[in-house]
Parts: sequence; structure tokens; C-alpha cells
Amino acid sequence: QVQLVESGGGSVQSGGSLRLSCVASGSTEHFDTLGWYRQAPGKQRELVAFTRAAESKYSDSVKGRFTISRDYSKNTVYLQMNTLQPEDAAVYYCYYKTFLNNIEYWGQGTQVTVSS
Repeated sequence: QVQLVESGGGSVQSGGSLRLSCVASGSTEHFDTLGWYRQAPGKQRELVAFTRAAESKYSDSVKGRFTISRDYSKNTVYLQMNTLQPEDAAVYYCYYKTFLNNIEYWGQGTQVTVSS
């Protein structure tokens, strides 16, 4: 079992920045995937970014503006979001997938609001 607790959401103006954090606890392993999804009202949940060992990937919509990083000593993944735009507004969910058997876990979500 893995538990995920997110923090760092909030409200910013267009062009502003926020940093999300997600602490993973429980049976975590080095090669497991940690990432972020988001879901805006009326839209499907979409992948924002993920990291696994030395690999990180981003959706095209956030590439160059968002940075995902992982602190293994703290079992924490961060999402630094810069140059936020109104279309980035959504509930952001932390995501964890185990390497050995592809079991997925989700955080409770944190709201990001961007005003123009």
C-alpha cells in the first residue's frame, strides 16, 4: 500500500508560479513512477508529467514551463509550475505506479486556480 498526500495548490494570476508537493508513504521503491495528472471541469483527467528513476516526461502543453523533480530521501515529488495560464487551472492529482506489478495509487487532489 502507498499513501499520497499533496500540498501546494492555490490561486495565482496568469504568469505566476506555484509548486506542488506530494509525499508518498508506505511500500515505496526506487523504480516506481511518481507523477502528476490534472482534471479541469468537464474534461478528462490528463497526464501532466511523471518521473521514474532518471527519466522524466511532460505533456506538450506544459513542456518548458513545468518541472518535475523527486527527492528520494523524503519520498516526495514536486511539480514546479511557472508561467501559469488560465488553461492550467484544474485539480492536480499525484499519481504513483509500482514498477513490479503496475499497481496505481492516487492522491486526493489539490486545486490550482489561475486568473487572467
